Amino acid sequence: MLFNSFNFLLFLPLVFFLYWFVTHKSYKHQNILLLVASYFFYACWDYRFMFLLFFSTFLDYYTGLKMQQVSTKTQKKFWFWLSIAINLGFLGFFKYYNFFVTSFAESLAFLGFHVEVWTLQIILPVGISFYTFHGLSYVIDIYNEKITPERNFIDYAVFVSFFPLLVAGPIERATHLLPQIQRSRKFNYYQAVDGLRQILWGMFKKVVIADNCAEYANIIFNDAAHQSGSNLVLGALFFTFQIYGDFSGYSDIALGTARLFGIELLQNFSFPYFSRDIAEFWRRWHISLSSWFRDYLYIPLGGSKGGTWMKVRNTFIIFLVSGFWHGANWTFVVWGLLNAVYFLPLLLTNSNRNHLGIVAAGRVLPSFRDLLRIGLTFSLTVFAWIFFRANSLTDALGYVGGIFTPSLFSLPSILPYSVFGLILFFIIIEWMGRENQYALQRFGFNWPRPIRLSFYYGLLFLIFIFMGKEQVFIYFQF
Repeated sequence: MLFNSFNFLLFLPLVFFLYWFVTHKSYKHQNILLLVASYFFYACWDYRFMFLLFFSTFLDYYTGLKMQQVSTKTQKKFWFWLSIAINLGFLGFFKYYNFFVTSFAESLAFLGFHVEVWTLQIILPVGISFYTFHGLSYVIDIYNEKITPERNFIDYAVFVSFFPLLVAGPIERATHLLPQIQRSRKFNYYQAVDGLRQILWGMFKKVVIADNCAEYANIIFNDAAHQSGSNLVLGALFFTFQIYGDFSGYSDIALGTARLFGIELLQNFSFPYFSRDIAEFWRRWHISLSSWFRDYLYIPLGGSKGGTWMKVRNTFIIFLVSGFWHGANWTFVVWGLLNAVYFLPLLLTNSNRNHLGIVAAGRVLPSFRDLLRIGLTFSLTVFAWIFFRANSLTDALGYVGGIFTPSLFSLPSILPYSVFGLILFFIIIEWMGRENQYALQRFGFNWPRPIRLSFYYGLLFLIFIFMGKEQVFIYFQF
């Protein structure tokens, strides 16, 4: 069930009505409703994988209880590593089995040995990377005695499978979400209106910006060999706005939907394309994943406490693992490697925490220096996205090679001016709202109410115009 589908338009009001008008007297009844609704939401994708979701949930729930019950450190380690191994085993099998066997065969072929390998027609369970990381963080936190295990299975299952975040995040923490699930929730009109406003902006990002950009990005990337250098640059730019509108749009819809039920999820994006260096970009892009790797991989490896070699090693590990998390393709690994290379000069000069605040805070326009920094960071990001989008390394290298030809200076043959206008409008609204959690949070609050409502209706009109495409969210494949 897509957020941008008619089915979801029916599903959400029904769950909302039952939640606040039928089960409102008991948060425990509300949690049962959320759990049933979440499993129904997931079953709409493929009911066959509901068991995998349930098994993963029960495994981590049971592991948490056992780690508290056992009397020795050895027994605690056993249950901890058993959970880690099974979780990563399922993730590895469904997501990486074919990649590993084909890569192994290709390596042997390079050495002159030709072997037949068995690949499987494996369907990747939607959301497996996300709900696996929910469970892993829970088990790790219990092992490190940061939290105590949850004894109510319904509450824990809602934490893992809450439908707004189930298939594409944000990746939540038990310390943040579980306390909200375990307490009574009363309807808050202002929170609900804020949620609807964020859903509206998320839908605009997805339907109007991402899906329109996807149309032209696909045309150019799918026929890159016959495109001019200027067209290829446009293709990379289209994909840059596609993936941001698509993923941050999903996150906005997820956060807004959760607010309708009185629940606050972790912010996942904070205007990353206005970043002044690549370190700031990664503090603002897919925040829940970046912070997950920081807390559960980078810091345990030693973080930035060791010498220069350890800092460099840990940085490359984090970015390579992050790239590999996105998919079983060397293109994602190279994408992660490129970002590590971008990050390295900042790390070596201790400049990776220079830009912690909001760019041009309290001002209409950035300084010329900030504008140059934003432009450079954006350009590096666009270049890296080429590898993320390409089907193979060969395609990515061919795409890059096609850019740096004399045709780079020709007029592009693909010039969708209406899409350019929508992107410009989008950038302006994002810039004006960059000091808030999302662009529309306080946008136009000083306008007369009829004008502000007209603006919202205008966004709705654009959404309905482009609604028919119903393209799947990019991050559902991860």
